[in-house]
Amino acid sequence: MPRRRERGKHMAEKFISERNLKFLLYELNDIESLLKYPYFADHSKEVFDMLMDTAMRMSKDLFKPLFEEMDRKAPEYINGEVKVHPKVREIMRAAGEGGWIASSFPYDLGGQQLPFTVGIMLPTAIFGSANYSASVYHGLTHGAAGLIVSFGTQEMKDAYLPRMIAGEWQGTMALTEPQAGSSLTDLTTTATPTDQGYYKIKGQKLFISAGDHDGCDNVIHLALVRIKDAPPGIKGISLFIIPKKRIKEDGSLEPNDVNCAGIYHKLGYRGAPITQLAFGENDDCRGWLVGEANKGLGYMFQMMNGARIDVGLGATAISSAAYYASLEYAKERPQGRKLTSKDPLSPQIPIIEHADIRRMLLFQKAVVEGSLALLFQCGIYEDLEHVTEGEERENYNLLLELLTPVAKSYPSEMGILSCSTGLQILGGYGFCEEFPLEQLYRDVRIHPIHEGTTGIQGMDLLGRKMMMKKGKAAQLYLAEVRKAIADAEGDAELKPFADKLTEAVALLEKVTAHQFGIAAKQGPEMFLADATVYLEFFGVIAIAWQWLRQATVAQKALAHGPGEADANFYQGKLAAFRYFFGYELPKIQGLSDRLLHGDGLTVTLKNEYFED
Repeated sequence: MPRRRERGKHMAEKFISERNLKFLLYELNDIESLLKYPYFADHSKEVFDMLMDTAMRMSKDLFKPLFEEMDRKAPEYINGEVKVHPKVREIMRAAGEGGWIASSFPYDLGGQQLPFTVGIMLPTAIFGSANYSASVYHGLTHGAAGLIVSFGTQEMKDAYLPRMIAGEWQGTMALTEPQAGSSLTDLTTTATPTDQGYYKIKGQKLFISAGDHDGCDNVIHLALVRIKDAPPGIKGISLFIIPKKRIKEDGSLEPNDVNCAGIYHKLGYRGAPITQLAFGENDDCRGWLVGEANKGLGYMFQMMNGARIDVGLGATAISSAAYYASLEYAKERPQGRKLTSKDPLSPQIPIIEHADIRRMLLFQKAVVEGSLALLFQCGIYEDLEHVTEGEERENYNLLLELLTPVAKSYPSEMGILSCSTGLQILGGYGFCEEFPLEQLYRDVRIHPIHEGTTGIQGMDLLGRKMMMKKGKAAQLYLAEVRKAIADAEGDAELKPFADKLTEAVALLEKVTAHQFGIAAKQGPEMFLADATVYLEFFGVIAIAWQWLRQATVAQKALAHGPGEADANFYQGKLAAFRYFFGYELPKIQGLSDRLLHGDGLTVTLKNEYFED
């Protein structure tokens, strides 16, 4: 039994599986096939492996040692300034020097032209599993810089990108306002044009991750703002660059009337500040229009969709750390005996020998590795969209668009359950600060909320994405699932599982048609009342798809007689696969019953029914 420690957590050495990451990159998705495209042609498997090794080393040396400390020494708001852990500045500089912020950008913009899957998603998963809070600073900067790359003028690129890419300046996305959370229609922050090439900005933004702090020299906000006299609703929203400090003609910086009004004290994710910002309190906040006026929401969707993938990846990374922490504990913690043991004096066995502990570990493994597979699938679509043209490019874009709400929400919602299960494995120790599970459980809880709640993702999937291009996105997705089924059907052991997924796909089509019938006959309120239930239903099937793909690769690998370590790895894949199909996939029956026989309960209720 571990001895109680007053300070410092009993940290597991492992937080993510390099072997599984290589499986996803090279065996499941054949990332090397991207090298045939000129944009990626300078790279190789050796480059990808070196990048992974570097990210792992940086995580072990810099990120992980700060895991507990950044939680215990949370950011402080002192005299109008936000003070973060002093290592944040080192992290930002290290991210810049290592090329992590701009890794997927073109050479001429300071990037390395790496595949998004390798250059961004892979290190994000590794860094986030070591210390999620520490990973978000440069992650946000990549997203904000990406908007400038895509839609900014050359002058904007010259002014902001070099120092953002270097980790000297940080980027953010600023959407939420006091009266407008997910309802961007209700944004009121205003931009008044001047004859000086800039706009005067006035308003407030809330819940801005790392929106102000002393861990960098400047913060560059990519903000949604309504130009004075713009059309109402989302048609009147524009995108602006609003720096905390603006650049003077001589290159020096001066305050831009962007002030932090305070920070929020949070359940978890404590190592990064969440801020409330005031723009133009002294009527001297200047912003610069990005792209065309009134088209800002369309531009921002690039960062929003990227951020939603990042949120799903962050939740999975935290869940990965929780899995390996609970696995290590289960292997070392003696407790009880086999139920068949008749000798009360026989030695206790490690709790991993108990069937229920193995069930919980399999649940964690199934969630982590299933979620990672789906997220990397999205990364592959992103990369292929970038290097293809015409209809092929459009198809990859549609697949990515369709899966984004699923890739955000399933890992986030199930990540909570996965971390909770890990905490349960530790028992009383899991509830105590001396072990990492309680912090991981707190850290993961934000993910179904930020960058669009699960409810928003459900409405996005059912109300928009499934009908996109007259259902073309959905048909492309179903074709991908059916391809995985066809690949598995030739294996006698996998055939029954392929049949189960075929049945699940048929049920998905039936449920979707029924929901569209509701939309036609009963209107949007009834149609979207159970959109979150539909999202959960869809998500389980999507993860089953990814697990069937993984099982097919594992089966083929085992047929070639791998060494003991690889054989154990593939057998572990198959065990988690069988768990998911046996324990998780059957849940779609209950979800489909609700979706096929909805009675509009949540629509027709009177508010008074919630009162005592």
